[in-house]
Amino acid sequence: MRLFSSVLLGLSLLSANVFAASPDVAGDDLPKQKHDYQSDVARLRKIVVNSLYSHRDVFLRELISNANDALEKLRLTALTERGMLEGAEQLNITIKAVKDEDGPGRIVITDTGIGMTPEELTKNLQGTLAKSGTTEFLQKAETSTDTTGTGNLIGAFGLGFYSSFLVADKVYVASMAAKTSKNPEPAQYVFSSSAEESSFEVYPDPRGNTLGRGTEITLELKDDALEYLETFKLTDLISKHSSFSSSFPVYLHTQRLEDVPVDETEETPEAESPAPESDDDDEVVIEEATEPAKEEAPKTKTFMVDEWVQMNAQAPLWTRDPKTVTDEEYEAFYAATWKDNEKPLAWHHFTGDSGSGVSFRAIVYIPSHLDESYWREGLEGSNKDLRLMVKRTFITNSLGEDALPKWASWVKVVVDAEDLPLNVSRETLQSNKFLKQLKSIIVRRLLQSLTRIQKEDKEKFDQLHATYGNVFRLGAVEDTKNRDTLATLVRFPTTQRNATSLDDYVENKKQGQKQIFYLADMGKSESDLAKSVFVEKLHARGYEVLLLGQPLDEVFVQNLKRWKKLPFQDVAKAGLKFGDEDLDAEEEKERQKELTEEYQPLLDWLKKEASEVVRDVVISNRLVASSCAIVADRHGYTANLEKMMNANNNPNKGLMHDFAKKAKIMEINPRSPLIEGLLKRVQQLPGEDEERDLDAEDELREVASVLIDGAMVRSGFAVNDSNEFFTRVDRILRRSLGVSETAPTDTTVKPAPPVDPELPTEEEPEEEPFPFMKPRMEQPPAPQWEVEEIDEDGNPVNPPKSHDEL
Repeated sequence: MRLFSSVLLGLSLLSANVFAASPDVAGDDLPKQKHDYQSDVARLRKIVVNSLYSHRDVFLRELISNANDALEKLRLTALTERGMLEGAEQLNITIKAVKDEDGPGRIVITDTGIGMTPEELTKNLQGTLAKSGTTEFLQKAETSTDTTGTGNLIGAFGLGFYSSFLVADKVYVASMAAKTSKNPEPAQYVFSSSAEESSFEVYPDPRGNTLGRGTEITLELKDDALEYLETFKLTDLISKHSSFSSSFPVYLHTQRLEDVPVDETEETPEAESPAPESDDDDEVVIEEATEPAKEEAPKTKTFMVDEWVQMNAQAPLWTRDPKTVTDEEYEAFYAATWKDNEKPLAWHHFTGDSGSGVSFRAIVYIPSHLDESYWREGLEGSNKDLRLMVKRTFITNSLGEDALPKWASWVKVVVDAEDLPLNVSRETLQSNKFLKQLKSIIVRRLLQSLTRIQKEDKEKFDQLHATYGNVFRLGAVEDTKNRDTLATLVRFPTTQRNATSLDDYVENKKQGQKQIFYLADMGKSESDLAKSVFVEKLHARGYEVLLLGQPLDEVFVQNLKRWKKLPFQDVAKAGLKFGDEDLDAEEEKERQKELTEEYQPLLDWLKKEASEVVRDVVISNRLVASSCAIVADRHGYTANLEKMMNANNNPNKGLMHDFAKKAKIMEINPRSPLIEGLLKRVQQLPGEDEERDLDAEDELREVASVLIDGAMVRSGFAVNDSNEFFTRVDRILRRSLGVSETAPTDTTVKPAPPVDPELPTEEEPEEEPFPFMKPRMEQPPAPQWEVEEIDEDGNPVNPPKSHDEL
């Protein structure tokens, strides 16, 4: 946006007398033509003011759009009749707010367009639904052989003009038609009407020809609309709705204070010093050296400087050829449009056709960060950063039922369509096939951009995934149509790599491997997952395991189910297969069978002791160093799924939930010395006919209970009774240290004071919550002044004994 000095006032913007007074003082001798609104038009005006527009801010958009149409109509018509441009060579729109001393204030919107004759003022501004100046112009142009008159114009006046009454009590429209062969001497006329009147007047402008050509709309604001006199408010409205709606310059009048140096035109002559008298020509004259005078700061005077700010100094970025737009321009447009100081990661500028006859231009931006509110807004995407325009006029940022999916709602998009069916207020879109197509087009282009970054720029994609990794997971769950594409964008840490895609994992699978191994535990770090008991043998044998610690990982895998025809295998569940079991030697299979028979006494005994926790106890094929682990049955909950289900506050989860929670299997490692020792102790237990050692049996059961609960904790599950678990651990530790198990702990504590029901009489000072934030030095005391009484001559009445003169 460029600033123009007040010199532009002389460059055919507007004459100063245009704003000197409103065209509301018509002399009694001037002929006035009073017209009554048609009954349907009168009702229509009430609808416009009271019901049609949901926000009255749109009045400025409507009037600027009308002014643009008038300029466009002049430009097209002047192609065949150049004389129409006489009177005001510059084609522009100007907006000025005037704060009247004797009134609430007014806004003046002026264009140097085609203007209107008195007859056109009467016909066009009374607002019939079916007619407007531009509509009739296009109808004639479309039936004419002259193709220069065709074009897409929204419509000159009509309903848009009546939006003026949203903010104005009275509206004046001064207009002077362009010179034509049929009207070589046009005159400037005024249309005036108020919001409450059922009639309007048309009369010659008492100011004479102040426009040269064009139309000036003066809005006398209502008392509750004075906010529109502020420059920042007008700037905000123009930037939001109309900064690109006109191909002609749009200027906003502003004022600022400037200090200007004052030139001293009158200089005081210096007196010449007389020559010193001397009797001796050779006498030396000694002059006293004087210090150079200090330079005084130049005197300045503050002036109010009028400036015109062009609100649309550059053409809309999306209308230009992408090859001619620099990266700096794309970034500047992004920062100005969405008020984001961080540069976007990428963008995609394209043109297209929806296939239903609607052509459009668009820019899709990928921000470098995700707003914190994204995950708090639920599953409905807000699309608040989508700007849908029709012929460069902002319409809405909501696509209604055709909103982008939640996973893509963060994208920032500008779409400018050539034509769309709007409702009569042009604030909302009518149901249209294009909206559904637009949704799929934006999503498709976004995915194309993401895929291109993934292939061409690894560093940028790493940054992209760090920000949007969970968004891609959500998208793969939510958007079934684009699930596969979104899944390729997700990266996972593994037991062998920091990050890998599903495609890379499949390329790295072992011979005979028919599953994609993964371990999920929400909130766990990669290093903790890599130490899990469930991946010991897989990692030792060289199999790669996906380590899923993000909240959406488990949901992502459950919805995806398989990738490249390979199903996902949770290594925390029973039935783990490596894929090379058929290649095992017979000796290995026989050895597994022998171990089962050897440890059968321990298996049966542990199954009885852990009956409330697990369904079965088996020999493990996944443990290497750990003694035991608790795995979920095929239809049971893993530790991660159980956490997710417990997070649901619904107390009635049903019988299937209870079944899935109990569907656990305990696996023991026959090569663990602890398991070997436990087997020996179980084998030493007396039979039914032998004398039993109850203390030894209780001690063994206690060891087994600690082993089972410890396996639950290490496997990610919660123990049924944590207090009892740690009590048993305490007894075992006592025995290992030779401390008596029955030795009591000193539990004496100081009792509380006696009951005191009385309330304190004085409020105690509240303790500062953050005393470390208190400043080191107290605030200095407030300055104090002593005032003494003086008489009319300025002398003190009762002077103090000691009085210091300042």
